[in-house]
Amino acid sequence: MRGIVYKSTGSWYSVRDEEGHYWDARIKGKLKIDEDISSTNPIAVGDTVAFDVEDDAIKTGMITEVADRHNYIVRVSPHNKYQKHIIAANIDQALLVASVADPRTSTGFIDRFLLTAEGYHIPAILVVNKIDLLKPKHKHILDNWTEIYGRAGYEVFPVSALDPGSLATLGDRIKNKTTLFSGHSGVGKSTLINLLIPGKSLRTQVVSGWSGKGQHTTTFAEMFDLPGGGRIIDTPGVKEFGLIDFEKEELAHYFPEMRKVMKHCKFNNCLHINEPGCAVKQAVTDKVISEERYVSYVAILESIEKKY
Repeated sequence: MRGIVYKSTGSWYSVRDEEGHYWDARIKGKLKIDEDISSTNPIAVGDTVAFDVEDDAIKTGMITEVADRHNYIVRVSPHNKYQKHIIAANIDQALLVASVADPRTSTGFIDRFLLTAEGYHIPAILVVNKIDLLKPKHKHILDNWTEIYGRAGYEVFPVSALDPGSLATLGDRIKNKTTLFSGHSGVGKSTLINLLIPGKSLRTQVVSGWSGKGQHTTTFAEMFDLPGGGRIIDTPGVKEFGLIDFEKEELAHYFPEMRKVMKHCKFNNCLHINEPGCAVKQAVTDKVISEERYVSYVAILESIEKKY
């Protein structure tokens, strides 16, 4: 039988077959996995798999094959910084839920997420949640994010759980697509999913008052069907988004606004730091590229260099 992995718990997988039935399945001992992808999890949510029936009455099976993925996205394994962890496979777009306050999402985290999506050729969307909670001192930050990331070529959706209109716009954007949802714990990711899928009751958690940070409520990645068509893959809240397998010479290619101008650099191997005739640095001076994004690029470049 064939099906799609809807949930992974590390050792067991929830697989939905072609008739809509769910099976609890394990991996066959000698299952052949793509040797080009060395990861801590051989099967990810979104994978299409073949499985043998073990017990038809209680719907258990043994996964014997993983179909070729048309894409996947990884981060550094939370257990081993030198290994990959596949977040999800076969997705149409990646959506990052961020918040300006309670808790504050850093632009460094946002940029690392967008960079990873670019690296795996997955369109990314930035959703800024909890805009109803913003105080006047925070609103300029929202305006700044909208301007910076909009200019870089990303869609930015400011939303509020109290505003049906903003949620309807977001719902239209993810309809009939498989969308990965990611973000820090406490940014309201589970609340948004509960509103986008009526009847869904994912556990939510208030932000800790003393730390200003959210608590983890999602332990494993899980996929849900949208009522109007499409799917959401909910992922565990992450504190950091560690990069893996990015070369410093290629980094600027994954910043869309840099990619547009870097062909005009004097040197083909320009890292856009101290080289003469750098079109990227000139674009920053001319305010074509935001200084914040450039500073983030430099910080990420330095973090890559420290690995060597």
